[in-house]
Parts: sequence; C-alpha cells; structure tokens
Amino acid sequence: MTNLRFDAVAEASRKRPVDVVSPKERPSEYFAEKVFNRAKMYKYLPADVYEKLVDVIDNGAQLDRSIADAVAAGMKQWATENGVTHYTHWFQPLTEGTAEKHDSFIEHDGKGGMIEEFSGKLLVQQEPDASSFPSGGIRSTFEARGYSAWDPTSPVFIIDDTLCIPTIFISYTGEALDYKAPLLRALRAVNVAATDVCHYFYPDVKKVISNLGWEQEYFLVDSALYAARPDLRLTGRTLMGHSSAKDQQMDDHYFATIPERVQAFMKDLEIQALELGIPVKTRHNEVAPNQFECAPIFEETNLAVDHNMLLMSLMKRVAHKHGFEVLLHEKPFDGINGSGKHNNWSLATDTGILLHGPGKTPKDNLRFVVFIVETLMGVYKHNGLLKASIMDAGNAHRLGANEAPPAIISSFLGKTVSDVLEHILKSDKDALTIKGKEGVTIDIPEIPDIMRDNTDRNRTSPFAFTGNRFEFRAVGSEANCASAQIVLNTAVAEALTDFKKRVDALIAKGEETFSAILSVVKDDIKICEPIHFDGNGYSDEWVEEAAKRGLDTEKSAPVIFDRYLDADSIKMFESMNVMNKHELEARNEVKWETYTKKIQIEARVMGDLSMNHIIPVATHYQSQLAKNVENMIDIFGADEAKKLSDRNMKLIREIAERTQSIETGVEELINARKKANKIESAREKAVAYHDTVEPKMGDIRYQIDKLELIVSDELWTLPKYRELLFTR
Repeated sequence: MTNLRFDAVAEASRKRPVDVVSPKERPSEYFAEKVFNRAKMYKYLPADVYEKLVDVIDNGAQLDRSIADAVAAGMKQWATENGVTHYTHWFQPLTEGTAEKHDSFIEHDGKGGMIEEFSGKLLVQQEPDASSFPSGGIRSTFEARGYSAWDPTSPVFIIDDTLCIPTIFISYTGEALDYKAPLLRALRAVNVAATDVCHYFYPDVKKVISNLGWEQEYFLVDSALYAARPDLRLTGRTLMGHSSAKDQQMDDHYFATIPERVQAFMKDLEIQALELGIPVKTRHNEVAPNQFECAPIFEETNLAVDHNMLLMSLMKRVAHKHGFEVLLHEKPFDGINGSGKHNNWSLATDTGILLHGPGKTPKDNLRFVVFIVETLMGVYKHNGLLKASIMDAGNAHRLGANEAPPAIISSFLGKTVSDVLEHILKSDKDALTIKGKEGVTIDIPEIPDIMRDNTDRNRTSPFAFTGNRFEFRAVGSEANCASAQIVLNTAVAEALTDFKKRVDALIAKGEETFSAILSVVKDDIKICEPIHFDGNGYSDEWVEEAAKRGLDTEKSAPVIFDRYLDADSIKMFESMNVMNKHELEARNEVKWETYTKKIQIEARVMGDLSMNHIIPVATHYQSQLAKNVENMIDIFGADEAKKLSDRNMKLIREIAERTQSIETGVEELINARKKANKIESAREKAVAYHDTVEPKMGDIRYQIDKLELIVSDELWTLPKYRELLFTR
C-alpha cells in the first residue's frame, strides 16, 4: 500500500526558505510603487483634471465623466511604463472573494494593425455577467447583464502585468450585487450623521471618516502535507484528525520566535504588500501552532477593506512560492484556537478622532461620551443583526469556543468609562472629568513607570472599547470585513441621526444646547445598558444573564441570518439609504445557499474519505492483526496463543465496531442530505443541514479519530495533526 502521507512528510522536510530580495532597502522607498496614488496622479494628469479628481476623492463631488478620458490616458501611460499590458475591473461579489476579467489594451487601428488604447469609457464602466455570480434571485440565467463601475476613492494598482481598477458591482436593475456598493453608502450615512452631531461641539468640522484597522490571523501548512489532505483542499478545514499530544497547552507559541521558513514568507509578503500600498506593520506567532498574524496601520474603512481582500489573495500567491498553503478557515483544526480578523473601528473628523478620550475640557469629554453612547445604542438595537453580519458556516465553529468571543454581542467599556456613564446618570458634577493615563510603579529601579490606559482589555468581549476605538473581535478570518462594517456604520449612523433629532427637539423647546445633549445622553445610557458587560463572556452565567437582558443568544447560523429581515433592520437600511428590502432578501438567499453548499461539500468529502481512505486502511490493519493471531496459533497452539494475542483480539474487535459505526454513520449522513436536498426553501434547507446533517459528521469524526490512535502509524494515509501543525 502506497502511503501518500509519508511521501508528503518527506517532501515537506526537504523545503528550505526561499531567498527574499527587497527591491530597495527601506519600505518608505518602495511603498505604493504599484499604486496610482496622488503623487502619480499629480505627475501623469493635467493640473485641472488632477484637481477635479482629488475633489471627488476628498469631498465626494460627482465624478465628471468629461475628465475620464484624461484620467484613463494618465493611468495607461503610468501602467505601460511599468510593463502592464492588461486591465481589469476588480470587484467583490457575494462570494467572500474578489473577481476580475482581464482585457488587453489593444484595439484595431483601422489600418489592419493594432494600437494600445484605454479610454475613459473602459475605465468608468464595464459589463460582467451578473447571472454567473450569487444574486439571490435578482438575476436569472437568462438575465445576464450587470455593471461594474469605478470607485475613484480606492486607487488602482498593478498585479503582475494587469492594471486593477477597484469597482462596485450592480445589477442591470440597479441592485447591489457586491459588498463595496452598500459599504460606500453606509460610510456616507455615518459621515452625514456624525458630522451633524459634531457641529454641536465643533462647527468647523467638514466630514467624519470611518477608520478600520484589521488584524488578520491565519495558519500555514506545508504544501506537500496539504496536498495529501483532501479535506483541507476541498473544505479549508480538517474534517477528521486526533489532537496532537502537544499543541498549544504549553502557551509557548504566542509571540515566540518565528520559524525561519515562515519569516522568509512574511518578509516576502510584506514587501509585496507595501509595494501595493498596504501599510502592514505587525507580524507575530499566534496562540496555536502554525498560526500567525499580520496587521496594518489604520486606514479609511473602504480602502482598508480593499486592502484586506487584496492581502488575502496575495498571501496565497506568496505562500506557494515558499512551499506553504495559507488556511483562512475560521477553524481548520479541532481542539486548538481558530482564526479571527479583529476589526478595530473608529470615527475621525478632518480635525481629530471622535472616540479619543479623555479631553481637556468638559465639552471635549461630552463629545467623547456622546459618540461612545450612540455607538452602544446602535450596537444594542441591532446586536442580533451585527452577529448575523459575521456569522457563516466557518465562524460558527469558532465563536464561543473559549478562544473567541461568545455568540452573544456585548460591549466592554472598562472601569473608567463605565464609571463616567454611571456618574452621568447620577448627575455627578464631576461626571465629565475623565482620567487619562496613570503611572503604574513597578519595583524595578531600571524600568520606568508604565503608563496605564484608562481601559483594560477583555478578550471575551465581542465589541470592546480599547482607548480610542472599538475592537469588533468576532469577525472571522476568511470574511470580507465589509459585511460587518456595513452593519456597524449603518447602525451608528441611525443612532446618531435619532440622537440629533431628539436633541434638536429639546433645543426647539428652549433648552440650552449642552443641557439638551446631556439629557438625551442620560436617556440613551439607560436604554443601552443591557449591551454593556465587562465580565467573563465565556461563563454559563453570562448566557443566562444575556437572555434576561433581551440580547440575541441564538447559535444556529441559518436562524441568525433572519435578523437581516427583521422590521427594525429593514427600516434601518432603507432609512439610511444603504440597502432596500429586495436587496436584503436577495442577500439572505445567498447566505442560506452558501451555508448549505459548504456543509454539503463537507458532508460529501467526509463520506468519501470515510469509505475510500479510513475504512480500507483500518480493515487492512485489522487483517494484519488477524494474520498475526493465526501465526501465533500455529506457533504456540490455541490456548497459549489466546493469552498472548489478547490485545490484538481486542483491537480487531474494536476496529470492526468502529468501522461499522462509520459505515452506518455515512449511510445516515447520505440519507439526511437527500432528505434536506428535497426542501425548496433556501432557509429551511439551510436549517435542515444545520440540524440534521452537520451533527452526523461529528459522530463519524469521533469514530475516525479513535481509529487514528489504533491503526498502525505507517498505514495511516492522512497527515496527522502532529505533522501539520509544526513547521520547521
């Protein structure tokens, strides 16, 4: 029997780090080399065109199509000077990935030859086939037309020989078929609402920007070992595999020395990311073996989302060069930490950070409190929807698994901010005096005092305030950040809009401005109090308490998706001009169908591996044991052999029982799938897969993982956890 596992392990052991050569010594010298940023716009565009384009980017001015040809000509000149021959509209359909169709610059010259051409028309708009992407019924197969349209606020960039143009993607009838279009609308909504509230404090504020800093966690697996694991290749996670004797229990991987091969990969990734304008800053080992993290400097949310999607694609390309595969699934290995993508979110004006506190005056502190409380109002009112925005088949394995926040949205504020809110409710005259950083004295003379922030950290909180931002820790590693950011920014926009409406009503009745603001803030502190929780989110007591507070405690992903179609959700999205009911219904169809397909694929792979890998290997070993017993009888006789082969007989019996359980389990799994597949409703089918199909996979896995401990190591064909998780 050929053992692919040992071939794969041998191949993996031969890998050596790939030399990485930086094009220049300092990142500042090659940062954004492959991006058509402002410096290049200034160089390649006429002055008047440059000014108009900057006005569009900075101030949201309407794009003047008359400048499109000049912009396209400048882009093409820059691109061809960098060896570019093709261009593509780069967009984000409802597939959790990106899409691109490459066209060359060549056109007929009318004289039997070809010329390189790129017009404003080609820059601004193209027509992908909308029926070939998930649309939730908005587009049928015979209704193929859809449009991609240039987003000038996200700069174009070069990948290999292709000019990539970030775009939105909409249907022929105008509905959004992507993540970027509703994200841009959500960012506009929060800009308008937050700017209006800012004018109570700072009349000179012109706009409010939503900032995002993501932290991307991921696993690396050697390419040869990955190739020998069909479950990893087809589903992104291991559907079977017994835990390694040593994994993360010693706490020795987090922030440990980065392995040499991984370091080479990280360096190569950083160089290429920086060339594309992605400001990656941090890299380190994560908690689990072979788990790592990278994180950038904060950026405007739309650009940050684009950069994260681009980075995930880049990671896979660079990993291949170094003999690795990147695993972005939220839970690729059972029994150890999964991977998330913390979304550090804040609001900033063109003059400063709104969530930054404390201020120097009661006025500054009142501004700080207003934006904290109204953010909590948005999160409280739409806590179930916010959970739905980060839920999928992969993240459902991670949430609540004592490594990630629970599947209940709550917010940690820390003692300082919590005390301030409590004092405001009690009308404490010192309520708006907020402590800044304090020195913490440690009894080591050589070490200076540590400046302690006015909040601690709570790793069990899904939405924690961390000093000048909120950290939404529940987002999954593989997710498009836009999904969570659409809901969060829209919810905050709605809360701020409602806040201003109530404050203005009091002012109209003759109440002084800051008195009116404080009055409404007090009301909102009381209303959103249930979302505020600074304790242990992992405890069983919190689940009970959250239910009493009226927070959403549902754990079934297909049912959680219902929150998108709640009356309050539809009202919020429509009133903020982000999405209409039809778009929300279509997106939910996509969510349910995607969930079903992922579990369906996993179930089919589980059945295939069980019947074609696991059982044949187990029965082959069983035959070897039986042959051994026969030989012992021939040598020692039946009575003596019975004593000597007692262990083998137990193993033979156990293998028979476990393989029978697996065969029965696979048959039941197939029948459950067939029954679920007959359900027409996308929602009910997804619920059936969650309730009746997925649990049977767990039962089968239990038997397989037990067999892994019994069957001879040399016969087991699938690379084991101890081999997958420790890179040399």
